[in-house]
Amino acid sequence: MGKRDSFSDSSVVIRPKREKGEPLLGPNAIMVAVRSELAFMVDLSHAERAVLETFNPFKLFIAKKDKGLPLALAGPLLGAPQGVIVMEKLIALGARRIWVLGWCGSLQPYLLIGDLIIPTSALSEEGTSAHYPVNKKRAQTSSFLNKGLEDALLKANLPFEKGPVWTTDALYRETEKKVMAYGKRGLLAVEMEMSALITLAIYHSVELAGLLIVSDELFSLEWRNGVGADKLKKRSREAGRLLLDLCMDDVYEAKREDKKGNNNRQY
Repeated sequence: MGKRDSFSDSSVVIRPKREKGEPLLGPNAIMVAVRSELAFMVDLSHAERAVLETFNPFKLFIAKKDKGLPLALAGPLLGAPQGVIVMEKLIALGARRIWVLGWCGSLQPYLLIGDLIIPTSALSEEGTSAHYPVNKKRAQTSSFLNKGLEDALLKANLPFEKGPVWTTDALYRETEKKVMAYGKRGLLAVEMEMSALITLAIYHSVELAGLLIVSDELFSLEWRNGVGADKLKKRSREAGRLLLDLCMDDVYEAKREDKKGNNNRQY
């Protein structure tokens, strides 16, 4: 037998786990990137702060449901490394369907501040996802969760676009050449977490969906910042309410179980 390559060893020294006294989560968890929107959703759902026994660079809140296990709200977060830390912990606590609410910068002239995007895949220019060996051809968000989002958005009469995004670690290296090139390739927006979260979801065999609100525009090569704009705040709150309704809806849970049963009957 040849010498083992220590750098390909899949065993880890620090393993995310549920510590004694930490909550057991229900299947759904919402990761909220933006501090103000996390506070809004916590207030709206009457969620209570949960105590985590070890250091974690985020806050965890629990919203109780009439039936079933509680819904988790976690955040705020910025960038792929922190996003993955949050998601790893949520999975360790029992979450199996992760919903992400965040902001992004538009690469397309038809996507303006306040518009909504469902990311289907992400071009990775971050350094975290490389540490999780997965089949890159499968690197997409959950089609089932995306369908739930689409149906809810259509019902709420909230227009949206669906497609790939660009994930970067380097906020101040979103160069003119990249903005133009990635826009021409059909990428809808730039943000800082999705490619790593998609990779992690595949690695752990959980489902992931994202709902992004355009907070700024880059496509003209002159940065237009929408933070503080009324439309951004309004649309962010609408998106937050919609995700809470989706995750609190027991009918939605039944649909998921029914889909699993139908899949099983196909074999």
